[in-house]
Amino acid sequence: MNKRERNYARVSKTRLASAVKWALAAAVLSASGAALAQTAEPANAPADEPATLETVSVLGSRSQPRSVSSSAVPIDIISAEEFRNQGATDALDQLRVLVPSFNVSTIPIDDAASLIRPANLRGLPPDNTLLLVNGKRFHRAAVITFLGHGLSDGSQGPDLSVFPSLALDQVEVLRDGAAAQYGSDAIAGVINFGLKKLREGGTAEVFAGQYYEGDGFTTQYSAQIGLPLTENGFATLTAEWREADATSRSVQRDDAAAAIAAGYPGVPTPAQIWGSPEVKEDFKFVANLGVSTDSVDFYLFGNYAKRDVDGGFYFRDPTARSGVYSNDGGQTLLVGDMTGAGGCPTIALRDGAGNLIPYSTVSAAVSALPSNCFSFLSMLPGGFTPRFGGKLEDSSIVAGAKGTWGSNWHWDVSASYGRNDIEFIIYNTVNASLGPDQPDGLYFRPGGNTQTEKGVNFDVGRDFETSFTAEPLRLAMGAEWREESFEIAAGDAASTGIGPLTEQGFALGSNGFNGFSPRTAGTFDRRNWAVYLDTEAQFTEQLLLAAAVRHEDFDDFGSTTNGKLTGRFDFTDTFAVRGAVNTGFRAPTPGQANISQISTVFGGTALVDIATLPPTNPIAALKGAQPLTPEESVNFSLGMVWSSGDWLVTVDGYRIEVDDRIALSTSFELTDEERAALVASGNPEAASISEVTYFGNAFDTTTTGLDVVTSVETDHFGGTTTYSLAANWNKTEVDRYDANFINEARVYKLEESLPKTKGYFSVNHQREVFHANLRVSYYGSWYEDHLDSGVVSADDGGLPIYEGSAVIVDAEIGWKFASGLYVNVGAQNLFDKTPGDNPWGASVAGAQYPVHSPYGFNGGFYYARVGWKF
Repeated sequence: MNKRERNYARVSKTRLASAVKWALAAAVLSASGAALAQTAEPANAPADEPATLETVSVLGSRSQPRSVSSSAVPIDIISAEEFRNQGATDALDQLRVLVPSFNVSTIPIDDAASLIRPANLRGLPPDNTLLLVNGKRFHRAAVITFLGHGLSDGSQGPDLSVFPSLALDQVEVLRDGAAAQYGSDAIAGVINFGLKKLREGGTAEVFAGQYYEGDGFTTQYSAQIGLPLTENGFATLTAEWREADATSRSVQRDDAAAAIAAGYPGVPTPAQIWGSPEVKEDFKFVANLGVSTDSVDFYLFGNYAKRDVDGGFYFRDPTARSGVYSNDGGQTLLVGDMTGAGGCPTIALRDGAGNLIPYSTVSAAVSALPSNCFSFLSMLPGGFTPRFGGKLEDSSIVAGAKGTWGSNWHWDVSASYGRNDIEFIIYNTVNASLGPDQPDGLYFRPGGNTQTEKGVNFDVGRDFETSFTAEPLRLAMGAEWREESFEIAAGDAASTGIGPLTEQGFALGSNGFNGFSPRTAGTFDRRNWAVYLDTEAQFTEQLLLAAAVRHEDFDDFGSTTNGKLTGRFDFTDTFAVRGAVNTGFRAPTPGQANISQISTVFGGTALVDIATLPPTNPIAALKGAQPLTPEESVNFSLGMVWSSGDWLVTVDGYRIEVDDRIALSTSFELTDEERAALVASGNPEAASISEVTYFGNAFDTTTTGLDVVTSVETDHFGGTTTYSLAANWNKTEVDRYDANFINEARVYKLEESLPKTKGYFSVNHQREVFHANLRVSYYGSWYEDHLDSGVVSADDGGLPIYEGSAVIVDAEIGWKFASGLYVNVGAQNLFDKTPGDNPWGASVAGAQYPVHSPYGFNGGFYYARVGWKF
């Protein structure tokens, strides 16, 4: 395609995107106006109409389920319809626009974080939020986030994206600490995915969409069927298949442009891609089964998911990349002696003024090298940009039974198994220490990680009539046993190889993401058991009090006991206050205690190899690493509820104090003497490591916030129109930190990287077969330390970015016909809002926009959804 054709295609895409956004905006407004002119008629609502205000949740209490308005703790209940009626196809992005205190970004080049994106609830790391499915604990992912934009560094949370949204009946988000009820991880809150229970009927659906830029084309095929399972049972099966093309929001890097100008052949344009990775064969399956008898209900549910992810990586400059092309900052070419015969000359890459010498001159010198001398400039003269990805598999199964003893006791016993497995791949790269002896296709398998969890749970409870309560005293108790293991699978020989050129300064291992060494591979496990007690009492018609206590014992670090007190007082039938105080904890995972990985990251001005090591590793111990201990938290919340007619207003403030937070340390440089001593003592991987980092307990934080949720249902515009407003204000402060562990820049990222204010106002209109949704989201200002410059302010010579507030508009219209056919068309980010241009995009990174934008950087996305419900 010539330049004229490219310009024409770009103009055509711009015109198409403009037409889509304005047509959709006009359609939403005109449809509402037309509805207003008509006489209101009773809505012919389908069976899965959006949930009413009295939809109940199982979270927050082991007693009876409660609605949002009657709960003693803040809970968001999101119906299946609301969850699905938007352009996002990933559960993470679907939650991001519906729960203001939930944040997730695109994550383009951040090692394994680009495969399983870290998400933050109430400004805390992903592993501070517990995921349940049908009220049962779901396993965490195998990916540990080595690069998590400061806030999520070192976290190991669950993968929410393995569930097809069609399988969900509702999503419940408990915005309160609940470790005393559910155990480790529930510091920020709990998310519960409730699965559909259908005995008949089903749905078949096709979804397609792409970004206004013309990339990221996404297709998704979903199907669900409900079947009878005996006369008193159900089997609901849901499957989904999705593929998404990659996106690119990149500009050419200055160093790549300079290499092109100097005549270096084969330098890509752009040299590296900042964008959403390519997703292939994204398959998800969920089964939910149940059979009831007169006294016992049996249940079985589980999931299987897999996907292949392929994303970009940093460009390796042929005139400067250390360990491959040059080891003196790009002054001379790195030349290896393959036989030890010597005689390898020095080849200059720059002249005395620091300018690049033309490639023709350098190439001629390389061609004249003796046969025993080797340079990667002869193999890859244009540099190279690795491609990084992985193959993910996730599976789980939960089986159990629940029933009653006599007329008083109710019980629930279950067993669970969950497994998350990832096999990493990296290609179009080299193991420089091997010289010209590279694997076919420059393709490496660096190994992988597997997280496996097993559990057995037994709950019992009953109501007791008392003389001092207005309603029966509710008592629940139980016991739980869990086993958790983290496996590190070794990479292939090429990805871990320590080649003959290592001692000459060539980097070992697959460049960009070293393979897991056989020396560090293995399986690391832990077992724990817990007993717990919950009680709830309605002392008067106005006063509700509840308490929970949980004792848990871990075989690797000991025991912990946590408690929770909750209260609610209804002043009138419409107004109540509620509050809670609880202690919590998060146990360090076996993965955090044992993971070992070498990654290549941008250290502000250049790429460096950083080793993430377990605290027990002698290299980490050399830099002060200590065994991990649990995080401990105290959570306070106080709020009010006003519910009158079709109005619901909740306001909840919270304060979360977390001590001894676990995270990755700052990187520590290794001196030549330390490196040599470590190699001599049996740690050969230290030969090419520039810096090391490790997990530790090194800082305390206090997170303070306020949630406001308001909704009202009206008969406006000739149908049912629901207005909703939800907003979150959240601030995290680092109270104490070890300056030898994390620096001031990391502290600033912890405190400022997320918007302090986030919220949305939505209008959901339903009239007969037609619906229209409009959502206006607000994101406050946020901060990005681009490429980990290590400084707080650009005035200090670093590369941080301060981004102002943003307003994002989403819109959708749709029709549901009596035949079961439905059609939705819409746009996410209707007016194509993107962050401001990255001021260092070309000079350093090649990214057009700040890459950790809380609302993404890909711009507007338009889509269509067509389905048939039978």
